Amino acid sequence: MLSGCLPSSQEQAVPAVASSLEGTVFVANKRGNTLSMIDLASGEEVKRVDSCTNPHELAVSPNQAIVALACYGGTSIDLFATDTLAKLKSIELGENARPHGIVWHANGDIYATAEGRQSIFWIAEPLSASPQAFEYSTGKQGSHMLAVSPSAEQAWTTDLGSKTVTRVDLKARRAPLSVTVGEEPEGIALSPDSEALWISARGSNEAYELDPQTLEVRKTVVTGAFPLRLAIRPQGDVAVTSDLLDGGLSVIELATGSVIRSIVVSSREEAQERLQVTIVWSDDGERVYVAETGSDTIAEVDFASGTVLRRLPTGKGGDGLAVLER
Repeated sequence: MLSGCLPSSQEQAVPAVASSLEGTVFVANKRGNTLSMIDLASGEEVKRVDSCTNPHELAVSPNQAIVALACYGGTSIDLFATDTLAKLKSIELGENARPHGIVWHANGDIYATAEGRQSIFWIAEPLSASPQAFEYSTGKQGSHMLAVSPSAEQAWTTDLGSKTVTRVDLKARRAPLSVTVGEEPEGIALSPDSEALWISARGSNEAYELDPQTLEVRKTVVTGAFPLRLAIRPQGDVAVTSDLLDGGLSVIELATGSVIRSIVVSSREEAQERLQVTIVWSDDGERVYVAETGSDTIAEVDFASGTVLRRLPTGKGGDGLAVLER
């Protein structure tokens, strides 16, 4: 039974389709100020609860018991139980924080951008009674998304307003290093071997491979129109960009830095209404989940065939995604 906000007529028009998959998709609904839970087996939205204002990115804890929500319209990281969506706590980051990008690291700590403060936060022991929050300045406008190294010694941000990528040393405490990369860099992902940092710049219609330490551009790849996000397949062989203006996913072979195919999620005409944004991979790399914030749906895409298997209904303006598989 769906609880919380009632679905709109647009959402009701999207039928749920059953699947053999087991697991849950969590969705931050930025226009509805809600958090949704979608059951993968039934394709139904089974729970929706009120959240903070304009919620954006999500991250699941290493033990899969808690999902963290970046409150872009506010100043906190809010934690919810993954089984019930009961709110557990809020972690305040300070005046005008506007947290957006978020990573729940394997070490148990949370890392998040604070766009309004031109910084990132390292939140140590977030589940303890008194989490510690350490702030690191990027000094750049629009520090929006981030990646964190497996060692948690470094983090990287894409800075939309400043048109830069910034490396932050979390433990060495050196001054941050920033370089200009394209127009409006936003998507970011570190390769599984930590040897390459990949960026997509939505204003340039390009993706870039950077040296993670020097931030030197090694490869430049032409993508589809307005590549808002970039996500690397768990196997580390390819990345996909979410090309908002043409409704596609550009598949980039990382070894060669070339687009080897494009996946059509929507036609160009539909893309203007669906407005696809966030993308996440399934753990096995066989599916891509694409948030369509304009149509309040999540497209489930089979990677091998490029087929849209189904569209999952969610709340208003579904954006941030997290997938918990069983």
